[in-house]
Amino acid sequence: MDTVEILRHTQRQRVSDGEIMPILSGCDAYKQILMIVLPQLGDFDSMEYAWWLQRETLPSTMAVRVVGIGDRSSGKRFCEFTGFNPEWLFVDPNAELHKELGLYAGLSLKLPLFSNAQNAWLNLMLMCAGIGSPGTLAEVFRGYTGDRSAPQLIGSDEEIKAFPLPMLKGSFFNLVGGSGFQRPIELATLRLRNMSEVLSHWGTYVPNADFLTQRGGTFLIDSQGQILYEHRDRGILGFAENMSRPLSFLANYSNMEPTNVTNN
Repeated sequence: MDTVEILRHTQRQRVSDGEIMPILSGCDAYKQILMIVLPQLGDFDSMEYAWWLQRETLPSTMAVRVVGIGDRSSGKRFCEFTGFNPEWLFVDPNAELHKELGLYAGLSLKLPLFSNAQNAWLNLMLMCAGIGSPGTLAEVFRGYTGDRSAPQLIGSDEEIKAFPLPMLKGSFFNLVGGSGFQRPIELATLRLRNMSEVLSHWGTYVPNADFLTQRGGTFLIDSQGQILYEHRDRGILGFAENMSRPLSFLANYSNMEPTNVTNN
């Protein structure tokens, strides 16, 4: 069974109402489907991807469907924090769809005296150090050093709280790098905010730690059921081919323009 057929036959619990239904339900009237399969809903990648999806104005002819690892409580908390639409989000507690699609399960070293969850934690820590997770360290450093090819992420009048840092106003980042592009430590601050949220509600976001290393994928499908674009994650903080502008690939298949720079 190919990727699109797997997606068409997959049913999962929708976060908005708890109903079990086909994940592509309601998509027939759209020209394109942006199908995103996330890792754990408490994962760095999931939080950051949702932030970018909120930032973009997607075409009205494009349906969005997302499946993430967790349960309905995970999904509801995720949507409350990120602002993501719960009608678009489905949950997969045991990463079954990820396995069917052949998505990268992450590093899988096993120590005989460790439980599944303990081995998952060990492998996650190694992946965060770049082992079995290509590109992760470079992406971490980009969050601290800035990126002139990426848009500004935080508006000058915007306030951001990332424990243990004090409340910061967006204009602070002008002092360390200017404006109109991703400034030094700007992305790292957003990631710290996400990490603080997840650690404060760990049991909700990660009800089962066995799948901490599982990675996701992105698929853009046309109305004929053909895959126009796909990206299969190979490591942590690798949810897009172009991490500077994660949704820039959509401009090749729609009337979307790349993300506008925030410079107010």
